[in-house]
Amino acid sequence: MLTIGIVLLVEHTSGSYGTAGIVAAAAGLAVALIAPLCGKLADRYGQRAVLVPAVLVHAAAVSLLIVLALSGAPLWALLLAAVLAGASVPQIGPMVRARWAARLDPRSPLQHTAAAFESVTDEFTFVVGPVLAAALCTGVHPAAGLVAEAVLTVTGGLLFAAQRRTQPQVSVRIAGASGAAGGSGGSALRITGVRALAVAFLGIGMVFGGMQVSLTAFSEEIGNPGLNGVLYGVFAAGNMLAGLVVGLMHWRRPADRRLLVAYPVLVAATVPLWIGASSPHAWLQGGLGLLVGICIAPAMITGFTLVDSLVPAGARTEAYTWLTGAVALGQALASSAAGQLADAGGARAGFLVPLGGTALACVVLVVLRRRLEPPAPPAPPVTGRIAARGARHESPVAVD
Repeated sequence: MLTIGIVLLVEHTSGSYGTAGIVAAAAGLAVALIAPLCGKLADRYGQRAVLVPAVLVHAAAVSLLIVLALSGAPLWALLLAAVLAGASVPQIGPMVRARWAARLDPRSPLQHTAAAFESVTDEFTFVVGPVLAAALCTGVHPAAGLVAEAVLTVTGGLLFAAQRRTQPQVSVRIAGASGAAGGSGGSALRITGVRALAVAFLGIGMVFGGMQVSLTAFSEEIGNPGLNGVLYGVFAAGNMLAGLVVGLMHWRRPADRRLLVAYPVLVAATVPLWIGASSPHAWLQGGLGLLVGICIAPAMITGFTLVDSLVPAGARTEAYTWLTGAVALGQALASSAAGQLADAGGARAGFLVPLGGTALACVVLVVLRRRLEPPAPPAPPVTGRIAARGARHESPVAVD
């Protein structure tokens, strides 16, 4: 709701998709840069200590952005408020995933199911959020979508912070090996596999951001601006439905191999989306958006599942925030790029952003595919009589 609320409000007050995309990009960039720091602080000091001040600052920042936009403030002022609003977005999604990881055995198939469940609940918000924000902005007031976003964030954030029983234990030292986050203050981003996943999620974020702006422009072009929330909701519904299916399946193929199949399929799905934008038929573009949404869920769920096997327990919240931050960064870059392209060449040009972003990320993912393989578990120590017996069998020659 934050990104599309900014796009709709700023486009209304400025009359430019490019300006709206830049302001939304500033918020997304702030999320991407600050989210990993919030995750690291949550790992060290506890989720509640980070979450409560974050939601309060976020509500104040969104309120400031609304006042500035409606008063015709200059772009630099809007950008500052957007940066503060993005930097204070509470990282509830990564915190929830960290709680699942702490409560479930890493080898349990329920880890995959939990990741799928979180993806479904996330995508439910992507279904309801854009429709609600668009309806409020077009039917009530241009700022109503952001007002609702701030109210829901504060209410949900405080309720979640009150659930102390399921919080992971605070981890002051993060131990790891083979390039993992090691020592005090080590970062999960030191793990090459996490960096590869971050690039993949950056491409997924470019799908989200490019779709938001381009569908808004497409709806304007066909003379039905209120339809953009519905079209984006259809796209997100495909993601949610696919998440349900993926969560119910028991996979034999390792997660790293599944990702290398799911991601190229996502790239292929963005091609007809770009081609179909030249048609004035909303049902066609909605159907193609549904297809893209269906292809996103397997890639996202598999990526989150891989984190559990690549990252030590004490750094998982931070690792999850690197991925969600990469999605936010992708949204930011795509919102700006798609806005500029839509202003210059129409909605069809904006749909090039999801295609280009996922294609480049797929290349990087293939190149770094070896880094996605989970490290082999350490061999259990051999001690006591078993060790002595093994030594006698292995060393038949006596040594004085």
